[in-house]
Amino acid sequence: MLEGCIMERLFALVGCIFALTSVVIGAFGAHFLSSRLNATSLLTLETAVRYQMYHGLALFFVVYALGRWPGTVTLLPGWFFVAGTMLFSGSLYILVATGQRWMGMITPIGGILLILGWLALGLNLMKA
Repeated sequence: MLEGCIMERLFALVGCIFALTSVVIGAFGAHFLSSRLNATSLLTLETAVRYQMYHGLALFFVVYALGRWPGTVTLLPGWFFVAGTMLFSGSLYILVATGQRWMGMITPIGGILLILGWLALGLNLMKA
């Protein structure tokens, strides 16, 4: 029980951090980088920010589901969302900041983890 409570707090904290940093990075991009980046890089940055926010909020739903259906909903969706967001959005941020195109090869791995997170969450909810 204590472990579940700690994990719920961890996922909520990470969700807050993801949401906070997506707002900060989005604002930085809109106000500071818009004149310094080309349209493709700005669109890439917007995609990274959007997916980070969505999955920061998704972590709050994981926390809700863990509390609402304990023992049925597992921690797996949360971990998929955390790792997927870090790889997906993180690789896009690095790509925009450095221009290192090879970072784009990491992005689909993050995307797959995000998909697995939604799949795992859906399957867990069907069991609940």
